[in-house]
Amino acid sequence: MSNLVIKCTDINKIYQDGKNKTQVLKGVNLELEQGELLAIVGSSGSGKSTLLHILGTLDVATTGTSKILNQEVSELSRKQQAEFRNKNLGFIYQFHHLLMEFNALENVAMPLLISGMNPKKAKEKAKEMLDKVGLSHRIEHKPSELSGGERQRVAIARALVGEPALILADEPTGNLDKQNALKIYNLINELNQSLKTSFVVVTHDLELAAKLGKTAYLDDGILTLKKSSL
Repeated sequence: MSNLVIKCTDINKIYQDGKNKTQVLKGVNLELEQGELLAIVGSSGSGKSTLLHILGTLDVATTGTSKILNQEVSELSRKQQAEFRNKNLGFIYQFHHLLMEFNALENVAMPLLISGMNPKKAKEKAKEMLDKVGLSHRIEHKPSELSGGERQRVAIARALVGEPALILADEPTGNLDKQNALKIYNLINELNQSLKTSFVVVTHDLELAAKLGKTAYLDDGILTLKKSSL
């Protein structure tokens, strides 16, 4: 069996509004192996989020094939895609999307509880993951009692708690200052090395992107892959 987590072949995405057509992705080819880190860099409107949504089964390509963990995801029903996401994928966004009425431990445990895991076991796993992101001392704090960087670390713990094979991160540091953004990127590297989870990180920040293993540049819907120089 292939070690490829992602294999996209000739992905095109066209949005149509009446007679107007806009091609957002143009023949994108992408491969990512198990345990690899990839940053996708591009300006606003270049198609970064669209590509991430296709990889995450939240959108479908107009043409081309997208295999995630050797599964051609377009062949799955919407229900099957939801089950596939829950089992295999984790998502991190620019805005943490934490549930404000729950504390850090409860937020991180939520995906496990939704999947039907025993509440005691779910909270044990959530506590372990919060420890990995350096927040074991903040487990009972609600999001309003956490800093921006701490909230994003809780969001990362939540994305990882189900031990997904692939994490998709959309501008995960876009709402943070430079110092906290650097901490988040260092944390992503540390978790990638310790857990062997693959990451695709969409960002507009070239400096931070260079700290990850590989960098791909998306310009006017065309993806070009380059090795990081750092």
